Amino acid sequence: MSCVKAVHEYLLAKPFSSVSQPFGEGVDVYKVKDKMYATLALEKMRQSQGGHWWLNLKCDPDEAQALRDIFDAVIPGYHMNKQHWNTVILDGTVPKGEIERMIDNSFLLVVKKMRKSERQSILLHL
Repeated sequence: MSCVKAVHEYLLAKPFSSVSQPFGEGVDVYKVKDKMYATLALEKMRQSQGGHWWLNLKCDPDEAQALRDIFDAVIPGYHMNKQHWNTVILDGTVPKGEIERMIDNSFLLVVKKMRKSERQSILLHL
């Protein structure tokens, strides 16, 4: 199973998750109850040369910077608020477990901002 397929399946396995392409073909947007928590797209600059997939994830600002310091493949969020989003370049250098942890955190940060009733209904499924 490819890394991108595994990431896609992990994102969609989150409770109440959906995927759409509101920004056009080639940019998958993952939402929990209509709130975005991730995007997945092939790097535009090198798309024709088999570039890497880029995963945008919401992140606590302090942790976002720490992850950028630890991993060369984690950069400020591409086309996102650079304080609250990171882009993970799926080039194989970030361990699968770490990518899953970052996805979990992104999902929970978005859920945490929802109304209490919505939040509770989602958290029951975790």
